[in-house]
Amino acid sequence: MIYGMAISIEQIQNLRVKTGSSILDCKKALEESNGDEKEAIDILKKRGRIIAEKKGVRATSAGIIDSYIHPNKRIGVLIELRCETDFVAKNSDFINLTHELAMHIAAMSPKYLKPEDIPQEILDEERNIFMAQVADINKPANIKEEMVDGKMKKRFSEICLFEQPFVKNPNQTTRELITEYIAKIGENIEVARFTRYEL
Repeated sequence: MIYGMAISIEQIQNLRVKTGSSILDCKKALEESNGDEKEAIDILKKRGRIIAEKKGVRATSAGIIDSYIHPNKRIGVLIELRCETDFVAKNSDFINLTHELAMHIAAMSPKYLKPEDIPQEILDEERNIFMAQVADINKPANIKEEMVDGKMKKRFSEICLFEQPFVKNPNQTTRELITEYIAKIGENIEVARFTRYEL
């Protein structure tokens, strides 16, 4: 790591546009990565996760409810997104995140927020289906178990909001998107509930 190497204002600005991180954070990440933008983005993501974990225990007593109606008027979503203060609830980034999540829910139709919210009987039913699919495969039991675990994980990415690839950027999950906003805004953010309607 070579601190103090010449990092241009243009590099800092480009990284800021791509990540939404502060100028100082972008500068530090670029210095740590010796000017490698891709590595700097990874550094900022890791820092964001650490910040989100620390803030994740803080109470969310403010927030907003937003709605999205698809242009065909046949799909609608209501979402309650919570934060810690009224100040952040009025922040344009927070409002934008709420709307982005509502549009994602309209497009991807998640049934649950996270895997822990899936009722045990549904989890058991899904696992039994996947176990039946691998039953005749000539592999050891532990390999079959790993295959079933992989199928369960894939299923979570289809039906759980937090595990779904974000519709506007499939390279990140909606959980990672929220984590980015927690780091950017500086408060805990939680999806309290959502409802999707379709005719």
